[in-house]
This record gives sequence, C-alpha cells and structure tokens, in this order.
Amino acid sequence: QVQLVESGGGLVQPGGSLRLSCVASGSSFSIVAMDWYRQAAGKERELVATITSGGSTHYADSVKGRFTISRDIPKITVYLQMNSLKPEDTAVYYCNVRTRARIDYWGKGTLVTVSS
Repeated sequence: QVQLVESGGGLVQPGGSLRLSCVASGSSFSIVAMDWYRQAAGKERELVATITSGGSTHYADSVKGRFTISRDIPKITVYLQMNSLKPEDTAVYYCNVRTRARIDYWGKGTLVTVSS
C-alpha cells in the first residue's frame, strides 16, 4: 500500500502563488509517474501536470507557463508550484502516483481557492 498526503492548499488572491506538496509513503513500490489532478465544483476531474520517472513533464494547456511540477526523489515528494493564479484554478487538487504494478494511488486532496 502507498499513502499520499497533499498539503499547501488555501485561499489566495488572483495573481498570487501557492506551492502544493505530496508526500508518498508505504511499502516498496516503483513509480512510473506522478500527477496532479484537480476537480472544480460540478466538473470532472482533470489532469493538470505530470512528471515521469525519467523527469519529463507535461501540462494541461490551461496551466502552461504558470504551473511547474517538480519532485524530490529521496523524499518521494512531488510539488506543484502555481503562479499567476486565476479564479478558474479554484478546485480540489489531488496527487496521483502511477506504479509499475499498474496500480494508481490517490491522495485525499487539498483545496485551492482563488478569490479576492
């Protein structure tokens, strides 16, 4: 089993920044990729950013140039630096880990609210 704990969400004004963190722990596992998803009220969950085991990154068009995904391998932690936040970025943000065993693990989410 793998446990994921997200942190760093909160209330921020438009144009502000936040950094989300997701720490993975548990029994031995091999990570293929780590993702950040988000789900706004009344909408489907959407993929925001991905970082692969090789370090490649991918972003949704809506966050390109504003969000940056990174990782700390020894700490098994993935980060999402969010800059120039907009009200439409308001959502619950979830961390996802994809393993070589083809099992996905999810965190419980952290709420980001962008409002003046």
